[in-house]
Amino acid sequence: DGLKPVHRRILYAMHERAWRHDRPFVKSAKVVGEVIGNYHPHGDSAAYDTMVRMA
Repeated sequence: DGLKPVHRRILYAMHERAWRHDRPFVKSAKVVGEVIGNYHPHGDSAAYDTMVRMA
């Protein structure tokens, strides 16, 4: 499907918390904190870079 593990982790975290386009916005720091805290125990720069490229 062309997704890397960090892409899947971000999408999964957003899906689990019901952070969708039709809901109130969520700051990127909250999403990255959720991903790093639960699914991706590496630096936050990879998660931020991935979110920017997926946007």
